[in-house]
Amino acid sequence: MAFDEKTVNGMRVLAAIVDSGSFVRAGEALTMSQSGVSRAVARLEARLNIRLFDRTTRKVSLTDEGRRFYAQINPLLAGLEDAVASAGEGAVVVRGRLRVNVDPLLARLLLGPRLGAFLKQYPQLELDLTVRDQLGDMVGDGFDLAVRLGHPQTSSLIARKLMDTRVLTVATPAYLRKHGTPNKPADLESPDHVCIHFRNPVTGRPFDWEFHRGGKVTIVHPRGQVTLNDPGTMERMLLSGYGLAQVIDLAVQPLLRSGALTPVLTAWPDERFPLYALYPSRQHPPAKTQAFLAFVQSLLP
Repeated sequence: MAFDEKTVNGMRVLAAIVDSGSFVRAGEALTMSQSGVSRAVARLEARLNIRLFDRTTRKVSLTDEGRRFYAQINPLLAGLEDAVASAGEGAVVVRGRLRVNVDPLLARLLLGPRLGAFLKQYPQLELDLTVRDQLGDMVGDGFDLAVRLGHPQTSSLIARKLMDTRVLTVATPAYLRKHGTPNKPADLESPDHVCIHFRNPVTGRPFDWEFHRGGKVTIVHPRGQVTLNDPGTMERMLLSGYGLAQVIDLAVQPLLRSGALTPVLTAWPDERFPLYALYPSRQHPPAKTQAFLAFVQSLLP
């Protein structure tokens, strides 16, 4: 396949369609007609000998071949933008559109209060932040970066661990006065205790209640009437004195410091829950991605 200006233009059009979600909006972003966008895609498909998009009257989505191709070229296009932006300036400029997929708990606890200062630091950056329970199809949805809690599933994505946070079992002092403090994990299976379950967004099932100590793992199956998928609702139920729950240290530090929540079963201290950054390519991340990652890491304990 000849690599020329038309090929590069087709790649730009492909990236614009993925970013905007439609041929029409891609044309608006590139100041091209819809027919011009369609012709650029058709030429690129002919040169690659693959179909890049599945198109219906309501939706445009990448094919499997298109997804793989986009994952390879998107970091390269971003790198070219960085090179052009930094020419003559002596440093890489953080600019352009950055699409980030973020875990809801991380967004609420850490990012929300500090995003304003980050954006003021980089006035040429346009941040498109999507908060949702599941990663979904990161490449097909056009994300440059994802920051997610939990172990990543096996995929072609590049995973970089940012930190581990402890898993704690907690309740309010009022609950513990009324129901007693459990001394061992099996005590949670007693009818004397009420436990709040949390749904794993990947499997759709409640997380196991695990207790780790010295390389040994104990799993118990406490009773519970409620399973939640919203950390905010779990926090409010905990603070009402309803029951016990397993939470991550990162989420409840202020409540622990104030005494609103009390950790129990602290003789089993070794369970950890990871935070990962995920990107679609092994290519060196562009300046805007690196800047956002540095910002996230600056917020972590």
